Amino acid sequence: MATIPKDKRSSALVYSTEVGRVCPGCERPVTLCMCGSKPDPVRTDGVVRVSLETKGRRGKGVTVIKGVPLASPLLEQFGKQLKMLCGSGGTTKDGVIEIQGDHRELAASQVAERGWKLRK
Repeated sequence: MATIPKDKRSSALVYSTEVGRVCPGCERPVTLCMCGSKPDPVRTDGVVRVSLETKGRRGKGVTVIKGVPLASPLLEQFGKQLKMLCGSGGTTKDGVIEIQGDHRELAASQVAERGWKLRK
């Protein structure tokens, strides 16, 4: 069986359980990417959106905060602070903060406290 050169492959590894997200260009972990094809930072329109989502989560509610105008490390820190205030778990990925449970009011108050435009 003939092997396809690396630059001609149509599907690339995008996630690995060993290292997490993988750069599609150089197939290294995104944190160690050297090819310059890292995904662009999340662009926002200046409005932070706080909502409750249940779709695809077996009916469990998750508070979703999108459009926060912070760089990745600061966004993760803000997400951690929100999770601690809410007293629940969650995650921060791809510019979106997810908090387990319905914590829209608390999240909205924290967003408004920082002076960002808010939409529920």
